[in-house]
Amino acid sequence: MLNRLAPYAGALLLLQGLTACSRENDAAQQPSQGSSSDAVAAQAPVADGKLILAFGDSLYAGYGVEPRQSFPAMLEQSLRKDGLAVSVQNAGVSGDTTAAALRRLAFTMDGLPRKPDLAMVNLGGNDMLRGIDPTETRKNLTAICEELHKRGIPIMLTGMVAAPNMGKDYAARFNPIYGDLAERYDAVLYPFFLDGVITKPELMQADSVHPKPQGIALITSRVEPLVAKALNRP
Repeated sequence: MLNRLAPYAGALLLLQGLTACSRENDAAQQPSQGSSSDAVAAQAPVADGKLILAFGDSLYAGYGVEPRQSFPAMLEQSLRKDGLAVSVQNAGVSGDTTAAALRRLAFTMDGLPRKPDLAMVNLGGNDMLRGIDPTETRKNLTAICEELHKRGIPIMLTGMVAAPNMGKDYAARFNPIYGDLAERYDAVLYPFFLDGVITKPELMQADSVHPKPQGIALITSRVEPLVAKALNRP
């Protein structure tokens, strides 16, 4: 696992260097994104097609870009272009740790028009940037997956990896979380959400943490085939 993450070493080192900035910006980001219920309510009503819940942090919420340029919006557009009748509900909240997301999960789920056909989960990056113990991150993500599993909702995880200067021990405990949970809950796994983007400054915003619309488009092109396949799983 660690060998596969070697290409991201330089960029992830930069992520760790921006930890303080991330903490200071959490409060400023939150009001502009609204609550999870606001994010869900803002989407178009679900018709007869598939419903996807995009449950995550600022990488789903669309920090720094227009709503139509967020990952959930681009994913919905891409799936529809491929002929799939799909609505993607954006339930991303900037600054969310796994603990914060777990606390709002039930409320978010109860605010949906119906049970989603797929729940996409992108959390853990803020835990890593804050140096939260991976044991806590694993516990919270497990609880989130367990709740989705109990509700009979298929899961897709888009993961994160630890910055190298968090130390080998931290990485050894943090990085396997997503693969372990994917196996445990038969979830689809996209190991690193920012793969192919974070190492390209022209695709990243000035904070070097969040992708520009062009970066989000690239991520969408890579993730969309897995989502389409997940929606068609028996």
